[in-house]
Amino acid sequence: MQLLYFAWVRERVGVGEEQVAPPAEVATVADLVAWLATRSDGHAAAFAEPARLRAAVDQAFVPLDTPIAGAREVAIFPPVTGG
Repeated sequence: MQLLYFAWVRERVGVGEEQVAPPAEVATVADLVAWLATRSDGHAAAFAEPARLRAAVDQAFVPLDTPIAGAREVAIFPPVTGG
């Protein structure tokens, strides 16, 4: 699964994208975020407050309780603001 990170999420993780193979028990975007938080200090900082995150699965905006089975790409980013 390809992960894409944007804005301060990317800055804290330290990369803009990475390829991962989460364990079978990771079933939703929220599960993925919790699992990612264990991968490094940067991941832990980026995913410390999941309620502040937004996600897209295969380029469609989704809530964090969305299943990820079969997903090729998951993007994680802070809320989008206008201006």
